[in-house]
Amino acid sequence: MRALRYSINITLDGCCDHRAIPPDEELHRNAIENLERADALLFGRVTYEMMEAAFRPPAGKGARPDWMEPFARTIDAAKKYVVSSTLNRVDWNAELVRGDLGKAVQQLKRESGKGLFVGGVKLPLALAELGLIDEYEFVVHPRLMGHGPTLFAGLSKHVDLKLVSRLEFGSGAVAMRYEPRR
Repeated sequence: MRALRYSINITLDGCCDHRAIPPDEELHRNAIENLERADALLFGRVTYEMMEAAFRPPAGKGARPDWMEPFARTIDAAKKYVVSSTLNRVDWNAELVRGDLGKAVQQLKRESGKGLFVGGVKLPLALAELGLIDEYEFVVHPRLMGHGPTLFAGLSKHVDLKLVSRLEFGSGAVAMRYEPRR
């Protein structure tokens, strides 16, 4: 059974807008290590389109720093599942996930392999509601934004978590990894 892992960058006040957090080489190396613990990525439409726009080749010369290229290659090569009721088709090594989200994700988790990795905001909320996330990683940045979006807004029930690891970065960001208490 593959574990479903979730990771997101957030500010101290809970903002998870990717534009609120400056790119950082050390954080991208950590993200590559996370992605290497998975066989496939699970994205909602918004995250899929954002990642495709940023990391699908070819990137123009100078489009991103050289240190970001290993992350871009990792994302580009990864198998992707896209949960969307509005997209008619996907490519970029991706396939659409339709129908009952819980059943579809449980089926993906039953497949053999290293794991699944989910990103974004709305899809992880739905997966948390269904109790399908096996590991949460919050990379908390020392910044206050004063705006959203924020994580898990509208969650109907609390999810108790147990800290399993903590990693500090030179930027002052801290990655905290949790598992749900069952």
